[in-house]
Formats: sequence, C-alpha cells, structure tokens
Amino acid sequence: MTTWRDVEAAVPEFAERVQALFDAHKHKTIATLRADGSPRISGIEVTFDDGELTFGSMPNARKGCDLRRDPRFALHSATVDPVEGAEADWPGEAKIAGRAIPSGAITDGPDGELFRTEIAEVVLTHLNDAATLLVIQWWTPTHGLRTVERE
Repeated sequence: MTTWRDVEAAVPEFAERVQALFDAHKHKTIATLRADGSPRISGIEVTFDDGELTFGSMPNARKGCDLRRDPRFALHSATVDPVEGAEADWPGEAKIAGRAIPSGAITDGPDGELFRTEIAEVVLTHLNDAATLLVIQWWTPTHGLRTVERE
C-alpha cells in the first residue's frame, strides 16, 4: 500500500508543493463512482497527518456509500485562476487518485466515517518560470516522477 509518507520519501519537493496546494484552501473536490458506474463529484476536506492522507464522510453521505462499494477516488485541490499579467505567480493545481480504505469512526469532530488513502497517482499542473508553458508532473509508485511541458 502506498501512503502519503511514501510519496514524501520518494519525491519530497514535489510532495511538499502538492500538499501546499491542498492545504491552501479548506474545500476540495472528490470524485467517486455511483452504483451504476457514473461519476459523482462532492465537496470534501482532507488532512495530511503523520504521513497519511485522510478524509471523512458524514453518516449516510452518498460519497461514503460510493467508497465502501468501490474504493476508487480522484481528489482535486481548490482551483484559482492565474492573474492576468502575473501568470508566473499562479501556484497551479494538484490531484491525487487512489483507493479509500474505511478506517472506523471519526474520533474527534463531527460524527462520520474516516477513510485512509492508498495512493495510485499524484499530479501537479503549473506554469514554467517564464509562464510560457504548461508543466504537468505526475508521480506513480511504479514509474516515479515524470514531466511533460505543453504550449
């Protein structure tokens, strides 16, 4: 099982940048799969704690039901638009995909179910220093970190 700690150990600067994008805003978006296989998008909050990426689901929430039936998920950081004239300052956006593992009840805070994550892919999209190219970096446990630049 690949945890956030594994990502941090393999590619520390990349992991730090991805986590900073997730930590910059409270609300993120998660995609899960409905019983019929169609996608569902929901708002969510996530926590990076002691090498684990975790999130919760309120009692009887559809996303929790989705994840118990099919644990695959895709998580997206909050998105902000580049400021015209200051595009090089755009922090970018991050995505994490994998499997959610039910881990019992949430012990502090509101009632709900806690999920830990098994990470399959981490993606960071940003601009190069000159703000002339889109840079897509992605990491997987199998292939490590790869980078593509696009105009």
